[in-house]
Amino acid sequence: MHTRNQARLQVVAGPMFAGKSEELLRRVRRARIAGLDVEVYSHALDDRRGDGQVSSHSGLSVPSRSVSDVDALLAAVRERPLDLIAVDEAQFFGPALVAAVDALVADGLTVVVSGLCVTFDGRPFEPLPALMAIAEDVLKLTAVCAVCGEDAAFHQRISSTGAGDPLVPTHAQVGGIESYQARCRRHFTDGVRDPDTQKRMLRP
Repeated sequence: MHTRNQARLQVVAGPMFAGKSEELLRRVRRARIAGLDVEVYSHALDDRRGDGQVSSHSGLSVPSRSVSDVDALLAAVRERPLDLIAVDEAQFFGPALVAAVDALVADGLTVVVSGLCVTFDGRPFEPLPALMAIAEDVLKLTAVCAVCGEDAAFHQRISSTGAGDPLVPTHAQVGGIESYQARCRRHFTDGVRDPDTQKRMLRP
């Protein structure tokens, strides 16, 4: 191992299309240039760009190890000494990731995590909010609103997979520009963040 500094938890969070994976890949590249032993992990549920790689919407990519859950992640991490691990699309791993990451950092491993911190209906998306609370380094990114071009802290679902299909559960939120759009607070129209709904809720 080549660890030179104290282990840290770094979190990159935001809505869809904010450049989270791109920032994670940038940090991975810098760590490798610095001579650190690095491994990148992704969840088996996220197969949008093929198994065995993490890639950004801009086309950047690096090889990754696909794992099915937190236990499989921990087992893979412990196979060899590492200085830094990067976990993409962390929302797929669920709340159990928080304790696992905390333990890895306590053992001297720097962990970089990226993922959605908000669901398509505008609610906090665990485990990102909890990871942000315990991290030394938090970067919250915004996307570009598809309606007005302002900073977008949300994304909303614009299509379903079929007629009468219910909304996809938040833990299985997978898709791209064909299914979701980035939206600013003003143009976010799902749930209580719809402006008209908010006005009704605030009336005495």
